Amino acid sequence: MIKIVRDLENPIREKFQPGKVIVLNGARRVGKTFLLKQIMEKLSDPYLMLNGEDLSTHEALERQTFVNYRDLLGDRRILIIDEAQQVPGIGDKLKLMIDEIDGLRVLVSGSSAFAMDTGSGDALTGRRYTFTLAPFSVSELDQITGITGRTDSLRKRLVYGSYPELFGIQNVEDQQDYLKELIGNYLMKDLMAYEQVRNSSKIAGLLRLLAFQVGSQVSLNELGNQLSMSKNTVERYLDILSKLFIIHKVEGFSRNLRKEVTKSARWFFIDNGIRNAVIANFNPIELRQDTGALWENFIILERLKKQGRLRMAVNNYFWRTYDQQEIDWVEEREGNLFAYEIKWSKVRIKPPKAWSDAYPDSTFQTVTKENYRDWII
Repeated sequence: MIKIVRDLENPIREKFQPGKVIVLNGARRVGKTFLLKQIMEKLSDPYLMLNGEDLSTHEALERQTFVNYRDLLGDRRILIIDEAQQVPGIGDKLKLMIDEIDGLRVLVSGSSAFAMDTGSGDALTGRRYTFTLAPFSVSELDQITGITGRTDSLRKRLVYGSYPELFGIQNVEDQQDYLKELIGNYLMKDLMAYEQVRNSSKIAGLLRLLAFQVGSQVSLNELGNQLSMSKNTVERYLDILSKLFIIHKVEGFSRNLRKEVTKSARWFFIDNGIRNAVIANFNPIELRQDTGALWENFIILERLKKQGRLRMAVNNYFWRTYDQQEIDWVEEREGNLFAYEIKWSKVRIKPPKAWSDAYPDSTFQTVTKENYRDWII
């Protein structure tokens, strides 16, 4: 894996305090273990490193007593667990350690939000900081991409995405194979590990439908009809895909107007390469009909990376009315509304009249490939 200083490294180090648990979430292969090692290299105090996928870790943590954990840590006051969601009851175990062992600092990673929600999500309320690691951001790639190479890099990232290991693969056919293998051997296996998912072909079909509708409003009833599944099953599968950090949900915004659409959602993939691997289309931008959708998916995920990096307090939405007036992205922060239209080509766009009338104090901006860096870096 190419060595890049991750944007989250310093924010994590700043929050790495006694009596707190740092939870580093993220999809498989986005570099969580590598980031843990980068942080460990800069630690001056002794630490204990465990792997949640190792059965010996399960055995060491199984006896949930203060004495057991005190003896396990010894004089060390730093505990790091990779893939912590694999450890049964990890939330309650960490709560006991934090409550009973003075000065303990804990850093755990996980490829799924399930254990963190059902276990430590309850047990560690008020005791944890959560960070989500994504594939490389544009700001991170600036470390290896010169100014002259940014345009070419952008066009390639729209198609192949930004998974870290891709940058150690030179051949495009090998990059395509890597992305297809990533879906088959990691993402799909994680999906099938949960009891709620019994049919891999249904999940694959759902992902394909989402890929062709990326950035568009999605009807759960329509998805269910196309896949011969109930609406509730579709909703459950979408929730699982979200908690495995494969897709991201954005809901509709409404405050004043009855005609504003709020019951449907839009879904984005956490990486363009994953989206294109799902539909087996790695054609260059010049040969594609979905450039606008790729650009919107890319730029919104980059914006989410920036929000996470800066720990921004923000609510994200899209906005649409039943008479087809719409805005791609709306942020509610600092008591104000900020609306953005996302376009691949440089165009001048005015906000929809219904929006301007309903929210006259909001700001409006168009994000294009000419000015996007100001918005995401």
